[in-house]
Order: sequence, then C-alpha cells, then structure tokens
Amino acid sequence: MRKQRDFDAELKALQDKARDLKNRKVQQLGELVIATGADSLRVDELAGALIVLTETKDAGKREAWARRGAAFFQSRARRTAPAAERHTGGARAQPGGAKPSTGSKGAA
Repeated sequence: MRKQRDFDAELKALQDKARDLKNRKVQQLGELVIATGADSLRVDELAGALIVLTETKDAGKREAWARRGAAFFQSRARRTAPAAERHTGGARAQPGGAKPSTGSKGAA
C-alpha cells in the first residue's frame, strides 16, 4: 500500500522556501544598492532610474550596462579576495552567491 502524501505539509514547506528565497533576493538587492553607492540617491531618484532601465529596449545600451556591471563585480572581487582566490577567468563574481545575469535584465 502506498504511503499517503501530506499535501498541507508539502505546501507549507514550499511556501516557506518561496518566502526565504524572496527575503534573500530583497537582501541581495539592498546589498547591491549599497555596494554601488546608489543608497546616496533619494528614493524617488533611484526608483525613476530603475524604471527607465527596465523600460529600455535598446540591446546595445543593455549590453553596455551588463559589461559595466560585470567590470564592477570583477574589480570588487580583485580588491577583496586574497590573491589565491581571485577570479582570473571570464566568470562574473557577484556578492551573496547571486547568479550572473544573462543580459535579459538591465543593470546600472
């Protein structure tokens, strides 16, 4: 006989995992704002800039932003990592274990 599944417990576990992922994303975005110095902007200025970035469809601009963002993270990795741990390859180092962008979202 098959063991019955506890759907309520599974749903709660999934909801907890989703909440944890959202909290981690919010924390990483806050860390990014601070790391780039954007926390010195007023909230309305930062929101306006982000809106413009998300509305931009120009692939050339988005690629330039992606390159600049990658260079920012690589320079931070070089400044903070010991020589033996520095990334010398093409991989993008990002704080908090964030995955590299594929270029689908614009970055300042």
